[in-house]
Amino acid sequence: MFARLAAVRSRSPAESPFFIAALGVLMSFGPMGTDMYLPGMPAIGRELHAAQDQVQWTLSAFFLGFGVGQLLWGALSDRFGRRIPVATGILLYAVGCVGCSLTVDVGHLAAWRFVQAVGACAGPVLVRAMIRDVFERDRAASVLSMMMLVMGAAPIIAPLIGGQILIWANWRWIFGAQAAFGVVAMLALASLPETHPESRRTSLRPMVLAESYRKLLTDRRFLGYAIGSSFIYAGMFAFISGSPFVYIELFGVRPENYGFLFGLNIVGMIIVNTLNSRAVMRFGSDMMLRIGVWLSAASGILLVACVMGGWGGLWGLVGCLFLFMSLTGFCFANSMAGALQSFPQMAGTASALAGMLQFSSGAVSGWAVGLMADGTALPMAGVIGGGALVGLALNLWLIRPFRRRLSAGA
Repeated sequence: MFARLAAVRSRSPAESPFFIAALGVLMSFGPMGTDMYLPGMPAIGRELHAAQDQVQWTLSAFFLGFGVGQLLWGALSDRFGRRIPVATGILLYAVGCVGCSLTVDVGHLAAWRFVQAVGACAGPVLVRAMIRDVFERDRAASVLSMMMLVMGAAPIIAPLIGGQILIWANWRWIFGAQAAFGVVAMLALASLPETHPESRRTSLRPMVLAESYRKLLTDRRFLGYAIGSSFIYAGMFAFISGSPFVYIELFGVRPENYGFLFGLNIVGMIIVNTLNSRAVMRFGSDMMLRIGVWLSAASGILLVACVMGGWGGLWGLVGCLFLFMSLTGFCFANSMAGALQSFPQMAGTASALAGMLQFSSGAVSGWAVGLMADGTALPMAGVIGGGALVGLALNLWLIRPFRRRLSAGA
């Protein structure tokens, strides 16, 4: 077995049939860490005597840890390579899983979820850096989309696993299943080669890191890609945070069936990512991103109108959410490829900062949905629609005018 892993690692990553699949497993820490326990959120509230907004703190704590932790792993990976930081993150994630399973109050659950997320985020942030190490920009966007197809099963399977666990055991066992996924991720990591050679590694000195972040935060295009996509992420996380209560408590969907409604959206994302992986090589990632933010904004407006008008009840809501979530497939891979394109020497740091912005916006949106909870779907829909509109505005302001100037100069 170890001889086979060594043979796989010795091949060029672009040629290895296992490269995309293994990266897809590592990228799945986000959905596995969030989606598996979504069906159990109402049950967690009842057992720990916590209100809806307090239970949603545990999700916001995960998003916050997932965002902030990326700054740590990005800097470490640019100095020490990609594989060792990922392995360390997986071990920290496992410790968080054990803590979550043993907690007795919602405050400690939120704290352990934060620890769990800091470890879990090492996988996704360094996967994006590995792809940038190996592929050029438009090819990187295509590979990101293809990789999302590989990992697309995770958001479908995770809530179904969580729902089935609740039939036979309590919600604490869900975190045991998450720890088991960490073992699978460690095996996937063992098949990957190191993609960041020592000759390209940077220093961990504070002044060097500060200069790296200064370059990123003063680059107009990086901000357009990273912050613009973070508002689309805010809409997606508002759905993740609010949908368990909307579906299960407002519309009476059984917890074990929640995963089927959640999985519909992932099927849509897989379809759109498939289209994007092919179209981006013909039209470019900027054009596909622009199409994505326009359509996402339109679907967000439709969702708010549907909820306010009460059109179609549960299935009207499901349809509008399916449309919005599917269209994010045009946004995430293309925006990340654009954000990393100009910074090959510090792809880990750039990936970390972009990821931090995305997941921090998710933490805020999840908190906002819980704070505004009024027993209806309107808070969730309002955050989704508002985030999509801001994402569109930032794309038009920070990216399109810049490209017009380039064209004029040509």
